[in-house]
Amino acid sequence: MRILVSLLALTLALLPGPAAAQSILRDAETEAFLRDISRDMVVSAGLDPRSVQFVLVGDPSINAFVTGGQNVFIHSGLFVAADNVNELQGVIAHELGHISGGHNVRFNEGAGPATKISLLSLLGAAAALAVGAGEAGMAILGLGTAAAQGRFLAFTRDQESRADQAGAQFLSGAGLSGKGSIAFFRRIQGLEYRLAIPQNNEYARTHPLSSTRINNLIAVYEKDAAWDKPPNPALQARFDRIKGKLIGFVEEPGRVMQTYPEGTNTAAALYARAYAWHRSGHPELAMAEAAKLVALSPNDPYYLELEGQILLESGKVPESLPVLRRAVERAPFEPMIMTLLGHALVTSEDATLQAEAEPLLRKAVSLDRENPFTWYQLGVIYDRRGDKARAALAAAERFSLEGNAMGAMMNARLARAGLPAGTPDFIRADDIMLVAGDALEQQKRKKR
Repeated sequence: MRILVSLLALTLALLPGPAAAQSILRDAETEAFLRDISRDMVVSAGLDPRSVQFVLVGDPSINAFVTGGQNVFIHSGLFVAADNVNELQGVIAHELGHISGGHNVRFNEGAGPATKISLLSLLGAAAALAVGAGEAGMAILGLGTAAAQGRFLAFTRDQESRADQAGAQFLSGAGLSGKGSIAFFRRIQGLEYRLAIPQNNEYARTHPLSSTRINNLIAVYEKDAAWDKPPNPALQARFDRIKGKLIGFVEEPGRVMQTYPEGTNTAAALYARAYAWHRSGHPELAMAEAAKLVALSPNDPYYLELEGQILLESGKVPESLPVLRRAVERAPFEPMIMTLLGHALVTSEDATLQAEAEPLLRKAVSLDRENPFTWYQLGVIYDRRGDKARAALAAAERFSLEGNAMGAMMNARLARAGLPAGTPDFIRADDIMLVAGDALEQQKRKKR
């Protein structure tokens, strides 16, 4: 049993943790940017841009991973560490290599044989122990574990190498330079040196040696026509300002002010200081920075979104409404901005404004069904109107997204009982009950 546990621990260490256990950062501007910088690479990979989702994880480590099909998770630490948009594109190209290679689906190809080795070792050790050969039994255990780990690590290194080469193809197909990819690998190599991670033993690693990866990729990238192509200036400008926004949101305010001191009035600096002041409870200072942003570009929906958010969260609901309406007008297909305006309208408790909020929030969930906060706001509207069945359905949607299977089941039952049979909402309540029922059954099995 100890061998199997050891192998399982190894497997879990190599796999990314579930996104639900980490902080997911939702931001309309950042998600639109990630889609835009990746679209040509996604097409080059033969994937549908509508099916590949990019998720920002609030985690300071420099990491990215793929899980759950075609979902690319990017840690905030990686975004902050990147110097330019091309470096970020190099990382995304590698992750697309994992998706196109079906590496998530093929994980058992590596884990399965490794598990068999451990099982055989366990049986051999048991036989040796049964006849009194204790030392021989322990040796078999040790050899089995080493063989299983070695085989599994070889499998993951092969997948990483394949993802590197596929990513190089996708960058080339998109007409993007591989210099950013090389620069980022060198940054990782520098971190490994500082952390005293051995650079001469590949066999104990999940990834090939950074030096090997760099040399293999340079041989490919330098031959490509796009090698000397600089990053797109417009995308680089967007990268810089979003990086500033992210630093303002995730870093300590003191560090933000050191990175973007007063008097630095670039979009990135204004964004960073606005978020830092807002998070640290200085709404007037935050508003001053947001106002400077809006002055830079009065029709920018994301600047207006920030100004409206600060007003709303500072208790100035009436003042936030015209600002957020302008933001929605400038970005009519951004569900998160719609949800923010809907939240402001619901907060007002004015019956006329409630009527304005409902179609807005319904449009938001039609564009993005996976925002629990939007469902919560819709549920408030339905509840105030006395539509208990649809309020329960909205709650079921929210609980389902939040991983609360019991809450989803209970509210879906309430909704189903009050909705006309055969209607789309009734069928949806049925679907949520089925999914929640499966989740609850799995929870029971784990407890046994």
